[in-house]
Amino acid sequence: MGLFLVVSAPSGTGKTSIYKRLMKQCPHLRFSISHTSRPPRPEEVHGRDYFFVSRNEFEAMIARGEFVEWTENYGQFYGTSRSMLEAFSREEKDVILDIDPLGAKAIKTMYPESVFVFILPPSLEELKARLTKRGHDDEKILSARFSHAAVEINEIGWYDYVIFNDNLPEAVNLLFSIYQAEKNRVMRKKADIDKFINTGGNL
Repeated sequence: MGLFLVVSAPSGTGKTSIYKRLMKQCPHLRFSISHTSRPPRPEEVHGRDYFFVSRNEFEAMIARGEFVEWTENYGQFYGTSRSMLEAFSREEKDVILDIDPLGAKAIKTMYPESVFVFILPPSLEELKARLTKRGHDDEKILSARFSHAAVEINEIGWYDYVIFNDNLPEAVNLLFSIYQAEKNRVMRKKADIDKFINTGGNL
């Protein structure tokens, strides 16, 4: 049985670094690549980081019902492909999804057995410092991101787990531990358990 591991965090918390390191440890893990209408940054690659589409195409995809969830942030659209998740589910793949709390709620409705992890910075002061240090945004956008972070953090109560990212290797280890523990839940091992019983204790 596959597992959807949904990771959410305010911008600047370091979640991308955490899940990318986890994927290096677990090469069988797949990544749910989102669609976006924003232009790629210099280091980003179409089909690896995002599927970059025009705003008109994104709106057409919304109209066709092609997204499980979508949102508009700072004038740009982001969304998760319905057909991609359906394929992952059929193939029983383990998948990491990098999605904000609003989108995560949509995933929870459609795939309630998913696992939801919220990543926090050591402090709000540290978050503000990280956002400023990145240098991607002007002061107005920085202020908007910080305000939006406070809204997202208020959603943490319904998540399954929280990780404070004050030490990157430790945060990666915590996410790995969550993944390993969830993979060994009885409901996800039912096929192996049935096989064990039906074969007299031999897997």
